Amino acid sequence: MDLETIRQICISLPGVTEDIKWGNDLCFLVSDKMFCVATLEPEVKVSIKVRPEEFDALISKDGIIPAPYAARNKWILVEKLHVFNLKKWEEYIHQSYELITSRRPKKNLL
Repeated sequence: MDLETIRQICISLPGVTEDIKWGNDLCFLVSDKMFCVATLEPEVKVSIKVRPEEFDALISKDGIIPAPYAARNKWILVEKLHVFNLKKWEEYIHQSYELITSRRPKKNLL
């Protein structure tokens, strides 16, 4: 797994924009709300929002920790990208997108 694959999964979703924030993070947004953040440095790390009921099980895996500053909102930081295969990455990125868009009015997604 690499940054370009993560990027392709994210930008394939409706209404997604990209922005570089904090000088080193590639952020994927829908309706100006982040749903995925990837570091641009070597040893890419990715943060995504997960369902509350999955949070504890995911952070117990080697290579996944609570996302700094966002864990209280059930965001994880995947420090080792190989911890998920392509299918799981697609599943969790889509889920993060859905968790963010489910709180937004549909008209803002276009």
